[in-house]
Amino acid sequence: MAHSQLTADEALSAWLEHLAHERRLAANTLEAYGRIGRTYLAFLQNHRGEPQRLSDLGTVTAAEVRAHLAERRGGDHPLAARSISQTLSAIRAFHAFLDRRCGTPAPQLALVRGARIKASLPRPVSEDQARGLMQEAAADPDAEPWEAARDRAVLTLLYGCGLRISEALALTLADAPLPETLRITGKGGKTRLAPVLPAVRTAVDDYLALQPFPPEPGDALFRARRGGPLTPRHVQAMVQRLRGRLGLPASATPHALRHSFATHLLGAGADLRAIQELLGHASLSTTQKYTAVDAKHLLEAYSAAHPRR
Repeated sequence: MAHSQLTADEALSAWLEHLAHERRLAANTLEAYGRIGRTYLAFLQNHRGEPQRLSDLGTVTAAEVRAHLAERRGGDHPLAARSISQTLSAIRAFHAFLDRRCGTPAPQLALVRGARIKASLPRPVSEDQARGLMQEAAADPDAEPWEAARDRAVLTLLYGCGLRISEALALTLADAPLPETLRITGKGGKTRLAPVLPAVRTAVDDYLALQPFPPEPGDALFRARRGGPLTPRHVQAMVQRLRGRLGLPASATPHALRHSFATHLLGAGADLRAIQELLGHASLSTTQKYTAVDAKHLLEAYSAAHPRR
């Protein structure tokens, strides 16, 4: 079908196919982009009073895009400023694809400015707090011994290897016993090598020695109480319960352990490029946020300990 005959929905489908097969974006990202795109096209159809074609998308005005963003800020489920910024970014990416692949530019889009978002710093936990979470998990009186060992092993992986929850829970029994280096598939299908500390390997071995299920190589490494794969929701709820017992702030989340992995390495003198590789960040600018965190901690320690404070 010639590009000029495409409907707006078909143009959106072509963009999502491009993102899935050429850009190889993660499933969650594709789902978010598809949702943003469908909502945007539904707005244009309602606003203009008729189904849209590819050629109509080239005539979108700055006022229409601003009206769409204003609509997303209101209603029963208003979007926060960061989500509005992500929505505009996705709309820009969609129109850039239409310009590049379909010869349909939308010049008015350049006149739309997004809201300024204050960059938030990662919020790591301290070394003592990370250690406390792992120890509290191992001694959890509300869990069976194998479950307590499992929870400790998961937290040790997040902190000791800098993994995301999804990456830790994607491991299978075929990965055990853990090698000296794990090959991790992260966001966007990117792979990286994560060195495994002896303490991490020991924690996982201790869990495997206690877990009650017949081992099959294709099964998830971390199992739930009834034998199915452990879910991110369980890990988040577990950490919420543990931080309550330890009196830690709400910022002490499973992902905070990954932040702590990076911040503590940086504080120990690790190279920023090396940390970028270990975390699997596509851009060094993402990793550079940790330098601000480390500097903040240094200033706090200086202010607390300097004799002339």
